[in-house]
Amino acid sequence: MAAWQRYMASTPADAVLILGDLFEMWVGDDMRGEPFEALCTQTLREAGQRLWLGVMVGNRDFLLGQAWLGECHAHALPDPLLLEAFAQRHVLTHGDAWCLSDTEYLAFRQMVRNPAWQGQFLQAPLSQRLATARGIRAQSQARKDAPTMETWADVDATMAAQHLKDANSLSLIHGHTHRPASEPFGLPGAMRHVLSDWELDDTPARAEVLRLSHQGLTRLSLDQACAPVP
Repeated sequence: MAAWQRYMASTPADAVLILGDLFEMWVGDDMRGEPFEALCTQTLREAGQRLWLGVMVGNRDFLLGQAWLGECHAHALPDPLLLEAFAQRHVLTHGDAWCLSDTEYLAFRQMVRNPAWQGQFLQAPLSQRLATARGIRAQSQARKDAPTMETWADVDATMAAQHLKDANSLSLIHGHTHRPASEPFGLPGAMRHVLSDWELDDTPARAEVLRLSHQGLTRLSLDQACAPVP
């Protein structure tokens, strides 16, 4: 948390785009009064007053709503998004909807993204919603521990290729899989850039930022990302 606060306060970037799963779970905008969530909201509010802040929801925080976005001075990003900047075209997505082999999760995703389900869920007391979310997270963690996870928990290359073709792009940026890398993917000549999760208690520690400039995409360490642009 301290590392992320440092980055948000010191980044020289003109815009910061967060591609989902900023929070481990988000069960409604009334969560923003909880201690940890309130600190995150304050950090984003301060950053949103000095730079352009865009937030795409992920599989853990898809219930982030307009009340929270407004308080943070943040803009909702559609998924997928074609980002055009510096004469470059990049396709951005959280990535969960493109993991076609993860059929169990996609069925769950279809249920919880239904407005009727969300409306009913949000009517429950906050304590009940939090308990439900903790149960779902526990089940998700148990699935991640399965030895076959890497065979189904990745973006489908054929779907990625189609999106890149439609966008006339050779660059895909996504998160979700927790396997940061920049590698050929999807189309001949195309690259995908998987975002790093931030886990500073592991060995080695992970905390990277992708920076887009006129020179292209650069993967930066936390110290590099916080340094002034030369």
